[in-house]
Amino acid sequence: MGAPGPSHLGTADATTASSTAGPQRRWRAEKGISRGEFAAVLGLSAVASAVALAWSFGHGAQLNYGDAIAHLHIARRVFDSRFPRISQLGSVWLPLPHLLMLPFVQVYAWWANGLAGTIPSVLAYLASCAGLYRLARRWLRPQAAALSLIFFALNPNLLYLQTTGMTEPLFVCETIWVALWLVEWRASLEGNPARSARLQGWIAAALVAAIFTRYDGWVMALLAWTAMGIVLWRRGRLASISFWIGAGALAAAPIAWFVYNAVAFGDWLYFARGPYSAKVIELKTATGWPPHPGWHDPWVALLFYLKVVEMDAAARAWGNLMLALAAMGTAAGWLLERKQAITWALLLWLPVPFYAWSVAYNWVPIFQPEWWPHSWYNTRYGMELLPALALGLGFAARFITGAAREFKPRLAVWAATVLIALVAVNAYDVLREHPLVYVEGTKNLEARLPYDEAIPPVLKALVASRPGAPVLMETSVYPELVSRTGIPLRQTINESDLGLYESALAAPAASAAIVVAFDGDEVDTAVKAHPEGLRTVGRFAAPGQAPGTIYLSGQYRP
Repeated sequence: MGAPGPSHLGTADATTASSTAGPQRRWRAEKGISRGEFAAVLGLSAVASAVALAWSFGHGAQLNYGDAIAHLHIARRVFDSRFPRISQLGSVWLPLPHLLMLPFVQVYAWWANGLAGTIPSVLAYLASCAGLYRLARRWLRPQAAALSLIFFALNPNLLYLQTTGMTEPLFVCETIWVALWLVEWRASLEGNPARSARLQGWIAAALVAAIFTRYDGWVMALLAWTAMGIVLWRRGRLASISFWIGAGALAAAPIAWFVYNAVAFGDWLYFARGPYSAKVIELKTATGWPPHPGWHDPWVALLFYLKVVEMDAAARAWGNLMLALAAMGTAAGWLLERKQAITWALLLWLPVPFYAWSVAYNWVPIFQPEWWPHSWYNTRYGMELLPALALGLGFAARFITGAAREFKPRLAVWAATVLIALVAVNAYDVLREHPLVYVEGTKNLEARLPYDEAIPPVLKALVASRPGAPVLMETSVYPELVSRTGIPLRQTINESDLGLYESALAAPAASAAIVVAFDGDEVDTAVKAHPEGLRTVGRFAAPGQAPGTIYLSGQYRP
């Protein structure tokens, strides 16, 4: 049985087009999908997003993740704090997600209910769907490209994440568009230098955005721009001004982060070795040694990452098959298409080596319930491979339907229909089995829920009886206690207030009308060292959490 020819596969590569179809396919390769296809993709993706939003907000799930609440808190405190300043963006998490939330988080209700974080995530999800379909259509017929889109867009874990303020939807969007523009840049390099230069600018901008979104983006930027430089060097075009402007911007981005850390926190590597770094946090929370499975064992680290990829993307019974089909489809597409074009899309597979290395050597644990320690932690990292899986499955569908067409032309339509139905069934099965990322968020919420329900009413009543009175507390661990109480962050004295906070710790009762402390934190230590003038008005406990106490000051005078 021979491989289907270009006319059967519907490739959009101009080099495979016949003389009669050549102009149309060249247009598609340069301009992307038609307006009608784009509108359909965007419309259907918007419907899926809206349904997920309605469910998530209806169930109060958009704030399940403590990290999502923390992202909102960081964005809010840039302006809503006693000392508004850019260093309120913090030291560990990269700043772009918080900057994108900044205009929305100024609305108090949107900060409190999470909508300020949802808006950027939804826009990133919609852009991801459009970008993935446009990328798939460079090589695939509409049916196979639709299968890729359905697998990606209807993934329950992604649909849930795009209702939250987590960073994964934004980074997935950046990765897809970097890969797409790289493919289009390579295609335009020979015959359209003006478009090639424009695309270099867009690629550089997307890579800078990725650098300021997640640390994965640093590796992606280095690999992508180096590969572009090699291609230009081989063609004697390395003197391109646009290339070196982009290179300068990409070099300046991490340097800017180093300088920011040095100026704001006194250590240019504060994000990597400060008290809130991944290493320090894991050393505090580890219960044994090695601290997590895969520690200094790349093979085990790889297996853990691939396992959460499968569990994020497919129902339990289909995980291995899905991963194998996606890998084989990608490999077959790379072998049978022009390698120069499709090789750039292999960037979508970068999360595999990156997270294998990170788990093994960079203090990034991944836990999932099927393997020891049978828990949920960082399972959402598997979502970063979803675009690669979707495109690989699209290629697999292309070859399956092509083989069916060789046997019987009408059979190809039935094969495509069955494959799309199976992808939809998989999404339903993942939903029925409870999406792994959503379950992790729910477990996260369960640990905080007793405090979220018990503390704000007491704190709200105390604040209402003392309008404008300052509250001394650490806000990084349970920032939602502030928004649920209804007070602005600037009414608190917290760890981001630097000198004022240190002074308040030296005299808690004289500095604040209300003091909120959790056993073992800095405020608790200060209260135990200076208990005079403080009266306990509430004591709270929750399984697995440090007990909390609310004190009322008898010494504070406005």
